[in-house]
Amino acid sequence: MERLDKILASQGVGTRSEVRRLIRTGRVAVDGVFTRAADEKLDPTAHTIVADGRTICYKKHLYIMMNKPDGVVSASNDSHVKTVIDILPDDLRRKGLFPVGRLDKDTTGLLVITDDGAFAHAVTSPGKKVFKTYRVTLDGALTSDSIALLRDGVTIDGNEVCLPAQVAVLDEEHFIYEIRICEGKYHQIKRMAQAVGRSVTALRRTAVGRLALDPSLGAGEVRELTDQERLLPLSDG
Repeated sequence: MERLDKILASQGVGTRSEVRRLIRTGRVAVDGVFTRAADEKLDPTAHTIVADGRTICYKKHLYIMMNKPDGVVSASNDSHVKTVIDILPDDLRRKGLFPVGRLDKDTTGLLVITDDGAFAHAVTSPGKKVFKTYRVTLDGALTSDSIALLRDGVTIDGNEVCLPAQVAVLDEEHFIYEIRICEGKYHQIKRMAQAVGRSVTALRRTAVGRLALDPSLGAGEVRELTDQERLLPLSDG
C-alpha cells in the first residue's frame, strides 16, 4: 500500500507538490470516485486511478531501449550538455531514471534506461560477465597477431590487462569488426584499439547480453522493453 500522491509522482504525473495540488483541486479519481486525500493509501495495481483525465497504467519500474545518438552524454543530468534523459519523450519521463552503464558522447547504439537498480546491477556488475557487443570501425585492418592479442586479453596503457574479448571480422575492406567485451573500463574499446596500433573512427553498441538493439529505432528514438526482453537471460551462460 502506498500514498496516492507518491503513486502519482512515481508515474511521472508531476512532482509531489504538483500532484497534491491536483488531488486538492478534485482532479484525481480512484475507481470513479474523486478524492482530495493525498495521503490515502492504496494498492496501485488493484485500483483504477485517473489524474486530470489520464488513466494511470501503474508500472513499478520503467525499462527503456534507446538508440543513442551521437553528441548526447550517458548521464541523468548535466548542466552543460544534453543527456539521454533530456531527449526522452514526455510520456516516458519520470523521477529516478538513469542510463544502465555508459556510452561515450560520440558512441551510438543500444542504451537501456531504467529506474530499477537491481536490474542495472545485473547488467553492469563485472561478476555477472554480461557481454556488450560493438560494431567497431577502425582506421586500418587488424593483423592476425592483433586479433590474437585482443582475444587473449590485451594490456592497455602499459599495465591494465583486459579480459579476453571476442573479435570477428564484419567487413575486411572497410575495417569493420564486431568486438564483444564483458567489462566496462573507461573508453575500453578505444584503448584496446590503441594498444594494437589502431584508432576507432566509429563505435556503435548493438547488443547487451542477449538484448539486441531494435533495428527499427532511428537515432534518438526509444521504446519500452517488452516483458520477454526484460526477462532475457543476459549472460551467455
